Amino acid sequence: MIATQQHWIYHERQEAQLCGQHALNNLVQQHAFSPGDLAEIAFQLDEMELHYMAQNNEGGVSSKDYLKRMAEGSGNVDESGNFSIEVLRSALLSRFNLALPHLKQQGVGDKNDVTELDGFICNRASHWFAIRKINGRFYNLDSTIERPEIISHFNLAVEMEALQSAGFSVFCVVDSLPPPCSSEAMMDLGLPQYWWNEEDLISGKSHVTTRADNSWTKVGSGRRLDGKQPAGGNCGDSKHVSEMTEEEMLQAALAASMEQSIPSSYDRDYELTEEPAEGAPGAVKIQFRLPDGTRAVRRFNSSDPVGVIYAFVANKCSEQSIELRAGFPPKDICTQKRFTIAESNLAGEMVHGRYA
Repeated sequence: MIATQQHWIYHERQEAQLCGQHALNNLVQQHAFSPGDLAEIAFQLDEMELHYMAQNNEGGVSSKDYLKRMAEGSGNVDESGNFSIEVLRSALLSRFNLALPHLKQQGVGDKNDVTELDGFICNRASHWFAIRKINGRFYNLDSTIERPEIISHFNLAVEMEALQSAGFSVFCVVDSLPPPCSSEAMMDLGLPQYWWNEEDLISGKSHVTTRADNSWTKVGSGRRLDGKQPAGGNCGDSKHVSEMTEEEMLQAALAASMEQSIPSSYDRDYELTEEPAEGAPGAVKIQFRLPDGTRAVRRFNSSDPVGVIYAFVANKCSEQSIELRAGFPPKDICTQKRFTIAESNLAGEMVHGRYA
């Protein structure tokens, strides 16, 4: 008897306030974007907006609007991890070359029957969720619901009207999305605990088979993400990766990274110089967004090597290995350590830090 091909639906569940990330990943049916990926895009968009504001003829970096924006922080991601529509649009465009226009944008919804579109991202207040056509059926992939829910073609138009009447903004993908999962090999594109068997969803079974139910996915359980044996030496006592939440996996990866990390060289190669006084000859001011999200402003001598900037950030971040970016668009400045701040044109710049 020849086994029929199984199809799987990818449905990430809510972690923290990262519904925007989950909506994108559910839309493309793979774990394509991490919180760090979207945060980097948010920072680049912030820098672009600040760059334009700094070029205005009404005060530049000293204008009220610029200073207010600096004080308010990012306009594209908040502290809880809620991303703006521009971040989601930029992510989808840069990774998959797909636009995400508003459904009511002229020339979009009025020329297409909604059932002819492949996918939608909906938003109200701080919540984002995706609706996606998979193998000819539409699924509600809201990360706050337990499992994917089928939406009939007949009900889709009604659902869209109801959402917009309730105050939701609906964005759509006009071009073709990446293909859905049609083989177990494709399941490696997503996190194992978020795959659902399509046949079970269609049949309405009370228990729907997930990838975690398959015994073959448990091979290797008992090992930590860094490859080491768990404490106590009993492999069966540890939690398998497929059973972890995204937050637990992130924490495990960070812990492994900390264990394997070695001290960076910039704190040994460069000594933090004394901060020059305000208005002193050659004094320049640099703004920082540190890896923990806090901001700082510090004066340096324009003749100081860029490595001194690394020494300052290392002092603020417990000497963990740091990657620093600056400019427009932001670029890694590690190759400029031995150049002076003046030579690297970093005076007055915003420097972004993140743990390497």
